[in-house]
Amino acid sequence: MSDNLLPSLEVNRGAEDPDASVIWLHGLGASGHDFEPLVPILDLPAELSIRFIFPHAPPIPVTVNGGYVMPAWYDILSMDIDRKLDHHQLSASAALVAALIRREIERGIDSQRIVLAGFSQGGAVAYETALTFPLPLAGLLAMSTYFATADTVQPHPANVALPIHIMHGVSDPVVPETLGRRAVDQLRALGHSVEYSSYAMEHEVCVEQLKDIAAALKLWLKRGD
Repeated sequence: MSDNLLPSLEVNRGAEDPDASVIWLHGLGASGHDFEPLVPILDLPAELSIRFIFPHAPPIPVTVNGGYVMPAWYDILSMDIDRKLDHHQLSASAALVAALIRREIERGIDSQRIVLAGFSQGGAVAYETALTFPLPLAGLLAMSTYFATADTVQPHPANVALPIHIMHGVSDPVVPETLGRRAVDQLRALGHSVEYSSYAMEHEVCVEQLKDIAAALKLWLKRGD
């Protein structure tokens, strides 16, 4: 499997042998390096031993950017409110992220101690991956994103109780907050319980949000023993 895995950065937080994983997907035109510096800022407790994985999307032509080749999880055909995109490429990216999850399970991480996080484009892929994965996951962080496959997703029963926290900036000029709130309704229509937080920011991550991300990870990955 390793030959077909997405190239990724890895940062271990806590013990050398982590017992939990966070797979964090970047947005359009970025890379895994984007969110790597946030790990120490989260200031997680020492008893949480987590492997943070930051995959790099492959370079592809992006239509809305004049066909310019850049890191992207899928092509975006138009930037209107309905976000026309290449659903085949999104599904292919979700399959690659699912392969990373399976690799973590092979490395000894229980699926219920694996969190998916995604920003913007990465969040759209994270929705598809998490909801369709055939084993229960620990949680999903959807940041400044939209539920691109709400009409086509085939959720797996294993993740019907998946904890989902959506986070969005109220002044986001790239992905309007309307799309974040729409995702709440779409997910609830599928039977999911969703937490929603908004922040006084644009298409970015803020300090208040980082505190909420840390709180979610502590809640989802705490040990009961």
